[in-house]
Amino acid sequence: MAHLNLKNVSVDFPIFNATSRSLTSHLLQVATGGRLDKDAKGRVQVQALDGLNFEISDGERVGLLGHNGAGKSTLLRLLSGIYFPTEGSISIEGRVGSLIDMNLGIESEATGRENIFIRGMLLGLSKAEIRARLEEIIEFSELGDFLEMPVRTYSNGMYMRLAFSVATIMRPEILLMDEWLSVGDESFADKAQARLSEVVSETKILVLATHSRTLLERICTRAIWLEHGKVVMDGPVAEVAKSYFHK
Repeated sequence: MAHLNLKNVSVDFPIFNATSRSLTSHLLQVATGGRLDKDAKGRVQVQALDGLNFEISDGERVGLLGHNGAGKSTLLRLLSGIYFPTEGSISIEGRVGSLIDMNLGIESEATGRENIFIRGMLLGLSKAEIRARLEEIIEFSELGDFLEMPVRTYSNGMYMRLAFSVATIMRPEILLMDEWLSVGDESFADKAQARLSEVVSETKILVLATHSRTLLERICTRAIWLEHGKVVMDGPVAEVAKSYFHK
């Protein structure tokens, strides 16, 4: 059983060395998407998420909508454990997997094979789990002898093949995604899309940040619209999409 529950969750980021010079609230909103504020000690901070209250239950496919800086990526990083709430509480039941940052854990001086272990462990897999799936990862990546070479020698396409092959070996109960991934050259892309669809279909909860109405309506069952760190609207995809996209 997978479940997410956020109760009055806020996330604040301090602005160090901020002065009282005329940086207006409006300009900071444009630049960051957050709300300019001060804490109890008078330190300037940006409130990236503000008082979020919602639950996501087993079987839901939730699309996050909002303009750049609305708080979508911050929310995904919060759910993945990268950030912690400044206020409120989060309850998570189920193993979380993240496809937010494909660059996470890739060491340019290490070989492709070494990076499989480095990235796999950062994603929460044990060495035994990685060893058990190693040949599958190698075969899927199609990198062959290049796996014994430093990643700094890879082309961008090869780099993405490696990162994607490791990241999608997981079958999490809760999957977090920042846009739908498109990986590699044309010969690899079809296989990658099939793998990604398989991972999504097997996960119990999907939380997907997207700007695409087509993707939202194809994949998701529910939409949450964020602006300036607050929930503007939360409901069925058709209703939220109509309000957000104005048609």
